[in-house]
Amino acid sequence: MRLTPLDLRNHVFPRRVVGYSTEEVDQFLRLVAEDYEAVLREAGAAREQVARLEQRVEELSAHERVLKETLVTAQKLSEDLKRTAIKEAEVIISEAEIKGEKVLEAAHRRAAKLAEDIREMKQLRIRLAAAVRAAVATHLKLLDGLASDTPDDPALEGKVAYLTRPKEPRTGREG
Repeated sequence: MRLTPLDLRNHVFPRRVVGYSTEEVDQFLRLVAEDYEAVLREAGAAREQVARLEQRVEELSAHERVLKETLVTAQKLSEDLKRTAIKEAEVIISEAEIKGEKVLEAAHRRAAKLAEDIREMKQLRIRLAAAVRAAVATHLKLLDGLASDTPDDPALEGKVAYLTRPKEPRTGREG
């Protein structure tokens, strides 16, 4: 049986002529001492458990602080990485736009050069056609002149004979 503090206060020892019964007082003191000892042990165990739990709470609080700091650091790092990625993307896009503009500019220059080449080729064709016409006209005049020349002209016959004579075979010794 466990005694409560109220039991201790309200317990009345029977009175005897000589005083309280020593056996009953001793027995009661033994019970009180046992209960008190058990309470002290329980209180000590409870204090130890409270100390362990407080230490565990401190450890968990430290872990929580570390986790919060880690989370904050991770969030900052994530934001920094995101900003860096956005900046890199902007740089890549800018470089691609610049390269695209350069390619487009080069294509325009190439197209302009080709157009100029085409104009030059047309002018060359016109000049070549005029030169061929002039050569044909000259040859026609020569033909007309040959047709009007007297066939008995000895100088002309000499020229014709020279032009129509058989060619001598060439040897590799000419020098």
